[in-house]
Amino acid sequence: MAKHGKKYVEAAKLINSEATYEPAEAIELVKKAATAKFDESVEVAVRLGVDPRKQDQAVRGVVVLPHGTGKTKRVLVFAKGEKAKEAEAAGADFVGDADMINKIQQGWFEFDVCVATPDMMAEVGKLGRILGGKGLMPNPKAGTVTFDVTKAVQEIKAGKIEYRLDKAGQIHAPIGKVSFDAEKLNENLKALLDALVRAKPAAAKGIYLKNIAVSSTMGPGARVSTANYR
Repeated sequence: MAKHGKKYVEAAKLINSEATYEPAEAIELVKKAATAKFDESVEVAVRLGVDPRKQDQAVRGVVVLPHGTGKTKRVLVFAKGEKAKEAEAAGADFVGDADMINKIQQGWFEFDVCVATPDMMAEVGKLGRILGGKGLMPNPKAGTVTFDVTKAVQEIKAGKIEYRLDKAGQIHAPIGKVSFDAEKLNENLKALLDALVRAKPAAAKGIYLKNIAVSSTMGPGARVSTANYR
């Protein structure tokens, strides 16, 4: 069993691990229980009633959080010509084609999200093993393979996140920082949960949102009531 420090143990006393809370109350408790000296992220873990081994029950998508995550993502766009200029104008941090591919092959990873125009994917595909292993490969389902690079870059900068079911049947996602107002965190949480409900696979049977918990990076978690989503 993991051992925790005194601060964590004291913070954990604020939260009843056996209870479930309304979203707003859970977020308030997580904020109070965050004791780290840095601005911790607030994260959500959702256990879904799906079988992650079955392709027809896969859950993956994107959602733009209304108040962002509190972290500005560095965006790399693979594009040529006018689309490259468009990406630069939209605020992309890095733009290029073969030069960027070569740079990554040599070990450069100073970016958080990759966007690519469809005509670049044959070349970007060479980075499949490298980018795929880090979860950075552009993907049409995530809106990161598109000719509308302006929209893609602006949404990412505004707080778009990608969610994906893991092997344990869970979704993990950030919804902001401890320094955020509780109301903003609550609205971000609602946006994520609403997106997950919309993404429910037709093959999923029974209870879909089984468990929801919010926590800060270093703090204890609080279980959130799923009543509003059943």
